[in-house]
Amino acid sequence: MSGRISISFLLLLLLVPLADGKNKKKQTLPDYVLNAQTILVVIHPDAGEPLTNPMANRTAQEDVERAMMKWGRFKLVMDAETADLVVAVRKGHASGPTVRNSPVDDRPVIYQPSGGDARAAGQHGRPDLTDPSLGGATDRGPHLSNEIGSAQDAFEIYRGRVQYPLDSAPVWRYMAKDALSGPQVSAIEQFKKAIDESEKVRQAKP
Repeated sequence: MSGRISISFLLLLLLVPLADGKNKKKQTLPDYVLNAQTILVVIHPDAGEPLTNPMANRTAQEDVERAMMKWGRFKLVMDAETADLVVAVRKGHASGPTVRNSPVDDRPVIYQPSGGDARAAGQHGRPDLTDPSLGGATDRGPHLSNEIGSAQDAFEIYRGRVQYPLDSAPVWRYMAKDALSGPQVSAIEQFKKAIDESEKVRQAKP
């Protein structure tokens, strides 16, 4: 009799984690991401332009914007105060000389959802996305640097409508080789999947 009880108890222990894990499936993205309507795409302030490809980050930014426009879920805006979400992009660059604060990255226009790929007038220079008083670089002029970073592209989502959105931790991040390369930007495809999974979990909640 005791042998049967022991076997039954062991079977119960094996089944509990499976049932428990299924019931505790968590929502990947918070509601403010799922409810977001506007988005700002920027080059990460720490990104440097490699001398061998000085347009790398600028091209990645524009490829991401085009893919966002094609997706149609978000409206592109010009500043963090009107953006529900901020996307910071950075092209992978393992090592070598780079140009920090490159003037190439200070563009006077942004893409708008209306009019296909047509550009509309926008802001000049880079928006202030980090608080300089927290120890950031005070010299914002272009200068040479010798960086040792990741060879993977980085795509990070931050909460918008705050003064310094990039001072907080990203709510979602995707890193992979050529993740920002267009026209099929794989980082956005992964972001779409994360949103779909989160919406399914949210809809399943009682």
